[in-house]
Amino acid sequence: MAQNLTLLGIESSCDETAAAVVRLQSGGERQILSNEVAGQTDLHATYGGVVPEIAARAHAEKLDHVVEAALAQADVGLADLDAIAVTAGPGLIGGVLSGVMSAKGLSLATGLPLIGVNHLAGHALTPRLTDNLGFPYLMLLVSGGHCQFLQVDGPDSFRRLGGTIDDAPGEAFDKTARLLGLPQPGGPRVEQAAKDGDPSAFDFPRPLLNQPGCDMSFSGLKTALVRAKDQLVADQGGLFPQDRANLCASFQAAVADVLAAKAARAIRHYLERNPVEPVLAVAGGVAANAVLRASLQDTARSHGVAFVAPPLALCTDNAAMIAWAGIERFQLGLIDDLTLAARPRWPLDTSQAAMLGSGKKGAKA
Repeated sequence: MAQNLTLLGIESSCDETAAAVVRLQSGGERQILSNEVAGQTDLHATYGGVVPEIAARAHAEKLDHVVEAALAQADVGLADLDAIAVTAGPGLIGGVLSGVMSAKGLSLATGLPLIGVNHLAGHALTPRLTDNLGFPYLMLLVSGGHCQFLQVDGPDSFRRLGGTIDDAPGEAFDKTARLLGLPQPGGPRVEQAAKDGDPSAFDFPRPLLNQPGCDMSFSGLKTALVRAKDQLVADQGGLFPQDRANLCASFQAAVADVLAAKAARAIRHYLERNPVEPVLAVAGGVAANAVLRASLQDTARSHGVAFVAPPLALCTDNAAMIAWAGIERFQLGLIDDLTLAARPRWPLDTSQAAMLGSGKKGAKA
């Protein structure tokens, strides 16, 4: 590569308003010069989940501020950038649209190239930013709304080996938290409560383990938790703190077992490609869960495959991953123009039928 590439990334697909500046040095070194994130947890706390309209308004109010902060922290100006990358989907359409319009305005004003990035590709390519992984590698993308095993063959080439047919683990964690009266965001709250619980207290199902392939299901697990909770309330007139901890620990253990078992199957499919340096990588917000990480790491080790997980700050939604995915696309000449559209649904592997929500708005995942 003849020169450095410096990109601004913008992310607003859900409830994190983020901007970052990432640089790829001519020698191949990756640098995150800034990574600003403005969360919305307080805005949605009383509703038990993300309210799309509130999220969209917050993005519109905060985008300019996080972009200014990211540029200032990186000590660069717009004239120092080579392009602007922005999440163009999938996600809550109001938030995605806010980010796309902001990026279009910056591109129009500066003449900088505009690059639309798939939010899921941002997660999937994060190990390239943090660990300089070579292709192909196996990726478990496990987040609030998505869960997929992907063979990553290139910056714009993804093959889905399996995924969830209903709730993603992140959704299941959030719903579990609400059912047990824990505050949002649910994932960290359930993980914290589980530390004081017995993972064998409840024999929750491990859905689809008796089925071939790498597809997963978590809605039945959520239903089993509801029944167990209701039975406790009926038997003893309420739910005690230890009950809540045991429910969380047993639920988390079931999710970990399902992910580990399906990861083992995905690894076997991936190894059929005879990769020179086989790697299982994990990314997405749920990848921040220490128990799930440890289980997946053990699975990778038992199959002789290296395990890579990005730093926790890069597992949850952020703009550094969008800037990096933008760099990868920029190098391939995949540049957009002002007709770039915000997309609520945008599967990575378009060669296969959608697993979730294929309808008038298109495939979700």
